[in-house]
Amino acid sequence: MRHYFALVHKDDDSAYGMQFPDFPGVYSAADSQDEIIFNAIEALRLYAEDSELSAPLELETVLEQNGVREQLAAGAYLVSVPLIDNDTATVRVNVSFERGVLRAIDDTAGKRGLTRAAFLASAAKQAIEA
Repeated sequence: MRHYFALVHKDDDSAYGMQFPDFPGVYSAADSQDEIIFNAIEALRLYAEDSELSAPLELETVLEQNGVREQLAAGAYLVSVPLIDNDTATVRVNVSFERGVLRAIDDTAGKRGLTRAAFLASAAKQAIEA
């Protein structure tokens, strides 16, 4: 899993704007702070559909990008955006759970019409991207 930095800024009476120093020209926005990471992940995924994502820039390199330090001094801030690679190959794994937790997983997955594996993958993805 890779993490990319997004530079977040907000002007009065506007949404939160995000830009990615790794990818000039890739932008996103969010109406609330709670949506910043989710929307940033979505923007990176959409960009990755048409372009290969390079390895993430190191923090020092990001800080040296055009205007990043100045924007930080003016109130912008950096967030680390986790990006799970879009690799759809499935892999079998063996994991162990406490019996009660496993029952709860199976009950919840069943109520949602999911398999155990689908439920666990969805829960893990949500936790990673939160």
